[in-house]
Amino acid sequence: MSMRVLYVEDEKFLAEAVMHLLRKAKIDVDYAADGEAGFELALKPNYDAIVLDIMLPKLSGLEILKSIRERGVKTPVIMLSALNEVEDKVRGLEYGADDYLAKPFKTAELVARLNALVRRPPLTDAKKLCYEDLILDLSNRTINGVELTDKEMGIFEMLIKTPGSVVTKEQILAHVWGADAEFDDNYVEVYVSYLRKKIKSLNSKAQIKTLRGLGYKLCLTN
Repeated sequence: MSMRVLYVEDEKFLAEAVMHLLRKAKIDVDYAADGEAGFELALKPNYDAIVLDIMLPKLSGLEILKSIRERGVKTPVIMLSALNEVEDKVRGLEYGADDYLAKPFKTAELVARLNALVRRPPLTDAKKLCYEDLILDLSNRTINGVELTDKEMGIFEMLIKTPGSVVTKEQILAHVWGADAEFDDNYVEVYVSYLRKKIKSLNSKAQIKTLRGLGYKLCLTN
């Protein structure tokens, strides 16, 4: 089964190179060079995924993402940015991004992430997020019926929205405690340990893995 992707990027030389390699990987690509054109195309139910740059003329990638999610478009979105700003990444996740890739990137990594997104099972409904045998209920603040604190909920929501991808301690601190809060990353370690105990109690196939010096990711146990 072929994949069809919308690619919104204003750097045309980069876009042409990436599209050439995506097509070699048997991925059909539609292209938009500015935010307004990208927004119009993103509203159409034609795509398996959207690759969306943050810095765009006419309408930013974050504005496009926020608008399409408000209109009920559930197409998976990978955000691209040359900026390494934690706040941009957090806002992208809050607006409904499924993954985040920093520029410059290798097209092979983009292809791998697109394949992972398209293979991911759909959410059971808008208030539940799923990964393998775990179901995060956003309304009841539970994982498979086990209650979570506000901090645990905030951390796990970030991890389950981007399974297999690293979420840094800085991103977690900014999202859960606030960008201006005076906390150190020991707070993150404590709450991640609480989450691990709850996941372990469920005998889940999933785990929160620590990548030293980088952060955490939700993945399958070895």
